[in-house]
Amino acid sequence: MGKLQHLMEKAGRGQRKGITRRGFMIGASAAGFTLAFVPAGLMYSSAAVAVSEGRFEPSVWYSIDRDGIVTVNVAEAEMGQHVGTALARIVADELEADWSDVRLHHVDSEDTWGYRITGASWSVFQNFDLLSRAGAAGRTALLEEGAKLLGKPATDCRAESSRVLCGNAGITYAEIIQRGDISRRYSEDELAAMPIKPADQRRLIGGRFDALDIPEKTRGEAVYGIDAVIEGMVYAAPILPPTRNGASVRSIDDSKAQGIGGYRQSIALDDPSGHASGWVVVVADSFHAALRAAKVVDVEFEAGDTAGVSESDLQDRARQLIAGDSGSLVVADPGVEEAYASADRVVEREYTTSTVLHFQLEPVNALALQREDGIWELHTGNQWQSLALPWYARALDVPEDRILMKTYLLGGGFGRRLNGDYGVPALLAAKALGRPVKLVLTREDDSRFDSVRSPSVQRVSMALGADKRILGMQHHAAAGWPTEVMAPFFMGPGENGVKFDSFSISGANHWYEVGAHRVRAISNDLANRTFRPGWLRSVGPGWTNWALESFIDEMARELGVDPVRFRLQLLTGEGRNAGESPNSVGGARRLAAVLERVAANADWGRKLPKNSGMGVAATFGQERDMPTWTACVATVSVAPDSGKVTLDRLDLVLDAGTIVHPDGALAQTEGAALWGASMALHEGTEFVDGQVKDRNLNSYTPMRMADVPEISIEFMDSTEQAVGLGEPGTTVVAPAIGNAIYAAVGARLRHLPIRAEDVLKAMQNRAAESTG
Repeated sequence: MGKLQHLMEKAGRGQRKGITRRGFMIGASAAGFTLAFVPAGLMYSSAAVAVSEGRFEPSVWYSIDRDGIVTVNVAEAEMGQHVGTALARIVADELEADWSDVRLHHVDSEDTWGYRITGASWSVFQNFDLLSRAGAAGRTALLEEGAKLLGKPATDCRAESSRVLCGNAGITYAEIIQRGDISRRYSEDELAAMPIKPADQRRLIGGRFDALDIPEKTRGEAVYGIDAVIEGMVYAAPILPPTRNGASVRSIDDSKAQGIGGYRQSIALDDPSGHASGWVVVVADSFHAALRAAKVVDVEFEAGDTAGVSESDLQDRARQLIAGDSGSLVVADPGVEEAYASADRVVEREYTTSTVLHFQLEPVNALALQREDGIWELHTGNQWQSLALPWYARALDVPEDRILMKTYLLGGGFGRRLNGDYGVPALLAAKALGRPVKLVLTREDDSRFDSVRSPSVQRVSMALGADKRILGMQHHAAAGWPTEVMAPFFMGPGENGVKFDSFSISGANHWYEVGAHRVRAISNDLANRTFRPGWLRSVGPGWTNWALESFIDEMARELGVDPVRFRLQLLTGEGRNAGESPNSVGGARRLAAVLERVAANADWGRKLPKNSGMGVAATFGQERDMPTWTACVATVSVAPDSGKVTLDRLDLVLDAGTIVHPDGALAQTEGAALWGASMALHEGTEFVDGQVKDRNLNSYTPMRMADVPEISIEFMDSTEQAVGLGEPGTTVVAPAIGNAIYAAVGARLRHLPIRAEDVLKAMQNRAAESTG
């Protein structure tokens, strides 16, 4: 088991908290029956409740009513990726349910659903086996009871399209539930041995079908967090302090707001959890009134000690840390020092990235209230309920079981809603006022309060022998660490015993054979204090691969080898790069396969017009322990007089093992690739005086529709372990674009985002060097 998987198991992700993966039972009555994965202490009571309600509950993850409607309980956040459809498809395939009978139910935060997190491209990967066995167990029970009702041996029957068929006789699942009387228990060992269908017998997985949530979204019926309404609620708009951490309120003067219709009051929040330090919320009867009042309420703040920090300060601190010996050794092969000492030549490069905002369509918001029974409710969209609930409990000074998070669709998550900090001020305001409060951040406030992708500095080097043989490689990376700040329990020790944030270094632990290899991850303490570093779609690999794949390309050019061929030479698939069952079967050889395929699809090496070029990048996507083999070729053209880069085409090929929902996989990869292109050429901001400079679309400029290139995406046919697809496409695009720019005009860019003026300057420097 890899380090990250071990950490997930320790954190409870591998086994739903309080729920045994294999504890299983079927209870029955004349009204129906239930078969359930449940917390051990609740097995019998849960069965009794389901039976009394006339439901067949094959597990806590789905139920079937007396009309044969299969309702799949989805514990993952829906933020446009159609996760419910993918998970329901897994259940329905093994259950042999007719797809038209399937419905989705996005569940709230009760303990029943265990550890709740939606991120890191984990949803299908983590749930495939669990939901497959749940579906298979339900099919087995239905098949046995259906055969009994038909008077046939179960061995002569089969399940198909929500029916049990025995020769010419058949009975629907609905009829079995209405008439059946089943009582049977499965031990943990029996469920662990529950056979699931071989890939060639799947009827639904991998097929073409519409996502189940499309109709309600296209009809405007879908309800997002920002749509939540509770009778008697008031609205709150924040006045944010000058620093994210360490600020406090000196005074509030709301005299100018008193004449605004609907204005109620302004409150300085007292936050024991530390998530809304120095916040003032302006309360009114409407959001419009709250917003108007917030503009005229005068608040005097005491700023924290990072009020003067700039982007260059953050990057200078990163360089200082890299120059030292702190940090965690994530890869620490023996012989690195010897390789560098004996090298005929060492090539070293520095790569940097700027601060990036999430800028999701729906700004963060939350509606909080305390019910008459004392339970606190928080109505919001969230990706990591299990992380946020302890924060809320600390802020309110109540036990976690006194807080219920009501689930809503997310108008974009991209990792921002993994950090549920925005729920804290809503709850504190509701507590102070004694009534429901709906807090909504404006776009500008959302940007200031964002958990940004940290700026980064990376130093990458390679030691070469006299015969140009690669002797060793080092990769040092410094940035703010979101996991250290928000979820330190997810951090594990490196080879030197120092804990590291895997989400801020993954990608650097690549599958290339480069001799003695060292990877060092360093937490930028100044970044961690200045802002709250966040997980942003593709997390570490979104910037570690920028350095890695740009450097690999530079080395290919340095050694006079075609960039595709050079990578293939390093993908030997030997030793630790051979891969292992079940997640990385085939190892580097599968990465080589997607690289060869994308080169063929893009017609790599074909003659292009002047000032146009192709660039390539390849990676394992998100995490080495669950690799999604990904390769990209970018084709660009560069205006020689201005340096403006036009992205003409992206070709991607991915091997994600078993593809559950092809349309969803395509949409995920398209979105990921375009996000990568947006961060490469269009997005990016900087810190000025302790805060982000760009706060709205007038100056923060994500990719527009006119900038979208022609794009081709192919998935390799595979029946291997299903892995993740939400993020891998993001990780390869920026380096492929940077490498394409070099191929087009000879300008090597080592900073993201790539601006026209930087390209022009690099072109001018190259011209000066060649003439010199």
